Amino acid sequence: MNGSEQNVTLAAPQSKGMETSLDPLLQPFRLKGLVLRNRVVSTSHASMLDDGGLPLERYQRYHEEKARGGLAMTMMGGSAMTSPDSSWGGGQLDLSSDRIVPHLQSLSQRIHRHGAAVMCQVSHLGRRATAYAGNWLPPVAASRVRETRNRNFPKEMDASDIGRIVGDYASAARRCRDGGLDGVETVTGGHLIGQFLSPRTNRRTDGFGGSLENRARFGLMIHEAIRRAVGDDFAVGIRFVIDEAVENGSDFEECLAFARLFEREGHIDFFNCIFGRMDTDLALAEQNMPGMFSRSAPFLPLVGQFKRETRLPVIHAAAIRDVATARHAIREKLVDLVGMTRAHIADPHIVNKVIRGEEERIRPCVGASYCLYKKVQCVHNPASGHETIVSHIIDRAETPRRVVVVGGGPGGMEAARVAAERGHDVILLEAGARLGGQVLIAASASDRKDLIGIVDWRVNELTRLGVDVRLNAYADAEIVLADRPDTVIVATGGIPDMERLDGAEHCDSVWDMLTGAVPAKDDILIYDETGRQAAVSCALHFARLGRAVTLAIADDTLAVETPYPDRVSFRKRAAELGIRVVSDVRLIKAVRQGNGIIARFRHELTGTEMELSAAQVIVERGTVPIEDVYQELRARSSNNGVTDIALMTGAGAKEGNKAPAAGSFELHRIGDAVASRDIYSSIYEAYRLCSQL
Repeated sequence: MNGSEQNVTLAAPQSKGMETSLDPLLQPFRLKGLVLRNRVVSTSHASMLDDGGLPLERYQRYHEEKARGGLAMTMMGGSAMTSPDSSWGGGQLDLSSDRIVPHLQSLSQRIHRHGAAVMCQVSHLGRRATAYAGNWLPPVAASRVRETRNRNFPKEMDASDIGRIVGDYASAARRCRDGGLDGVETVTGGHLIGQFLSPRTNRRTDGFGGSLENRARFGLMIHEAIRRAVGDDFAVGIRFVIDEAVENGSDFEECLAFARLFEREGHIDFFNCIFGRMDTDLALAEQNMPGMFSRSAPFLPLVGQFKRETRLPVIHAAAIRDVATARHAIREKLVDLVGMTRAHIADPHIVNKVIRGEEERIRPCVGASYCLYKKVQCVHNPASGHETIVSHIIDRAETPRRVVVVGGGPGGMEAARVAAERGHDVILLEAGARLGGQVLIAASASDRKDLIGIVDWRVNELTRLGVDVRLNAYADAEIVLADRPDTVIVATGGIPDMERLDGAEHCDSVWDMLTGAVPAKDDILIYDETGRQAAVSCALHFARLGRAVTLAIADDTLAVETPYPDRVSFRKRAAELGIRVVSDVRLIKAVRQGNGIIARFRHELTGTEMELSAAQVIVERGTVPIEDVYQELRARSSNNGVTDIALMTGAGAKEGNKAPAAGSFELHRIGDAVASRDIYSSIYEAYRLCSQL
């Protein structure tokens, strides 16, 4: 959309009833010449769905789904490259050449077709870029100050670098305008503009260093150049740090002074407020993108104060995971537009569900940080980030089946839910007294209590769909077949793996401890062979209860199979609680000695052996599949229990939708009943299988 076409109103969805029409979240808002249909946005983030820096089909489909779901605006391109020397090695949109323009045009047309707006972040990483990947160019920055997280030493920019990069910003913004987008935002924070603003990273003595006005000069030049390139009607904003929250950084008052400078110059139209730093994993996890260990909306009060003392519209997104908090932010005028970015990864149809009066059906963001693990994906929404493979909307099957699901953990619940959405007659057999499986154990650790949302949402959906849920129903082959199924899905999970461990009889499992099945002693040794969350969560739990805890791990650091926000947060809390960590060791034997246990380890690097003693040894080695009922049913099934891999990977389509012949049944197994994995793997597997039954 060109600047001359910018003064438009994007269609608002039809509200249902007076109560909905008065909802603060659903009120329109004018941003520059753009009238947004409501107050809910998704802010810029690096989805890692690009193809060589271009937003091709999977990138476009990901953003289009949120537009289809009713939000006002989706913002894309987190850390999108303005310049060739602004690469972190992959996963960014590349705005440094015109080759991206046709793809932006395609994307913007898709978004606008659903009545939403779209903007892109344009930025130079500065010292956050890498010299060892991408274009293999040295990073540049305001001063030669190394970032802890990125680890590169940047070149201090000279006049030619400044002129080149200012021009690159303008060209990148112009490409966004030519691509039909509705606006752009730059970034302060840990990015290049912010590296000039902050006294921690700007040690210059020329006209770009020292005084507040001098440190702001580079950013002001950039926004003036952008405005000249895109015209007066195109929306331009800043993702703006309102407090660096660190000694020798810019505090709230200094950041407010910078904001007033940008306002006075008149080249920007909004502030997208963020807090803190991003130059370490811990700063990212606790400030810039607060994760599992952070409370809900931690910076909203300070953002509200910033809004009261500035005059431009304010956007804010940081752990605003639920509609109630978002509604509060708008109603109390703390923000003008509320960012629910990770919440939309969990459920891109949030706004439409609010409009339809189905707020209770919104799939909750449980704060698991799984969307920050490898690429954008939600721990319990298998369609997010996979829009070219599976759909967020489940189609009805042509031929109804009777489906029996054995096991009510996350995979089994998802299988039952999706099969029921397909119109099948579904029976869910769970041996325990509650649905939830291993999630119930995980949620019992206080730091992970929000994971229970994975279970609660599915319980509500199964009730709505009329699934026949039978608790305390241990299922053998005859019980399963008594319901005359066309399809049987075994989702029985696993049990803690103590196999082939010499002295296993002297050890307890993490499950035993977190469920309270075994009481904790005062001196605990926990051994972790997985690098997942379970063992370290157990260690934190008992350390907080005053137990002396040693954590022995087979890896070189704690929780290596978790997203980086969790990984660094686990390490911080272990250090705070005085947990002793012994790394690079493998447990080879446990023997009882008096009232205690001696655990013998072999060092993974040197091969030397060592012993640790404790009153109690707790072991986490993943799970062994529970497969009794699967093996009983296999020979009697029409497919010998074999699931077509082509079907599961999307490499081939299943022919038709015909149920097996009368008297026969298909048999499949999913999740930890196959092999020890994680919550997402079980849910994704269930979704892919059952959406094609």
